[in-house]
Amino acid sequence: MLTKSATTTMLPVSDMDRAAHFYGTTLGLEARDTTPDGGRVFAAGGDAIGLLPAEPGAQSGHTVLSFEVDDIEAEIHDLEGRGVTFADYDLPDLKTVDHIAEMGGEKAAWFADSEGNILCLHQRA
Repeated sequence: MLTKSATTTMLPVSDMDRAAHFYGTTLGLEARDTTPDGGRVFAAGGDAIGLLPAEPGAQSGHTVLSFEVDDIEAEIHDLEGRGVTFADYDLPDLKTVDHIAEMGGEKAAWFADSEGNILCLHQRA
């Protein structure tokens, strides 16, 4: 059954070196493999993130990946220190305060990777 399978989230990137630097250095993920097509794979908990060579514009305008964290405020502070810029929203159904939205007890914050893919941090209640 797939319920016991580890997953690899595939993200389209147009500049592999820039993206690999972002995931490896900025986010601090461990490089795992390089694929035959020039892609890169990074360890992320028990799962993985695969960077897939793609044309510019292949990135999605919605959240493609969310990292579950224990302390969202500390993670935001750490990532901002590494140069990550978090998005802020002031919409009728989504408002952030200090980059964090509270939704039914869960907290979330969003940022883009070097290629424009939207990533999220979330902390469960």
